[in-house]
Amino acid sequence: MRNVTPENLTETFLSYAGADTDPRLREILTSLVNHLHGFIKDVGLTHEEWRKGLEVLTASGEITDHERNEFVLISDVLGVSSLVDMINSPEGCTSSSVLGPFHILGAPEIPVGGDMIGDNEGEQVVVEGRVLDTDGNPVEGAVIEIWQTADNGLYSNQDEAQGEYNLRASMKTGANGRYALTTVRPAPYMVPTDGPVGEMLDGTGRDAWRPSHLHFIVTADGLRSLVTEVFPSDDPYLDTDAVFGVREDLVMVYEKGHNKADLADDIVAKDKLADDFSHVDFDFILHKA
Repeated sequence: MRNVTPENLTETFLSYAGADTDPRLREILTSLVNHLHGFIKDVGLTHEEWRKGLEVLTASGEITDHERNEFVLISDVLGVSSLVDMINSPEGCTSSSVLGPFHILGAPEIPVGGDMIGDNEGEQVVVEGRVLDTDGNPVEGAVIEIWQTADNGLYSNQDEAQGEYNLRASMKTGANGRYALTTVRPAPYMVPTDGPVGEMLDGTGRDAWRPSHLHFIVTADGLRSLVTEVFPSDDPYLDTDAVFGVREDLVMVYEKGHNKADLADDIVAKDKLADDFSHVDFDFILHKA
């Protein structure tokens, strides 16, 4: 210890791990510390820059609560969340995408064909499709969580004017794996910039916009859970997403001109849909667990 140097500090740290250290923990810590120490030496990190890094972490902890997680947001804007998603998405199934910092538990269950429009303003949309396994079999009883922003670009836990579970719901698929709901088109929005993430974006000249999207979590027995989001093909921010969440297979088409008479009988809000509503057909494919 008396002879520790920049050249041997990393090895010295790693030698402190006991023989009973979990092998995966050892693997992760070894790589993490090698990269972290290498980064510090590579950029010649100063005391002032080191202190700034600690201030960012401290401020992130202070702004984080049960409705907003700044650490998740940092992971998102650095591309870490998306990279973890991509390397853990098996071939042949729907891509995963970022959870985001505004998911909350306990959304009310609605039936297949249920309504999330309520008294929300905005372009009305019918979203439907099926949950399938990789062999194309429909998945009955899959649980789908859906959440989104309102027309003002805010989630319910950002906006006191919205009810707690506004534009949030859960649903179980029917025997044919089908899900369906009516909602309003979510608006593009900026990720929160009133904390460390905003400072980071400002410092690098990046904008904070995310394209419009619907969030989904899909779970079913014997299949891998899917956390993802789907995006409209005509959104102006589709190719500049601040959190790198867009994937080619997660882009959907909002089709106009659908006839209400052609909608399934279980669409409970059919009669209150405007004539210019949009229609989306999007299937989810889940991999075996």
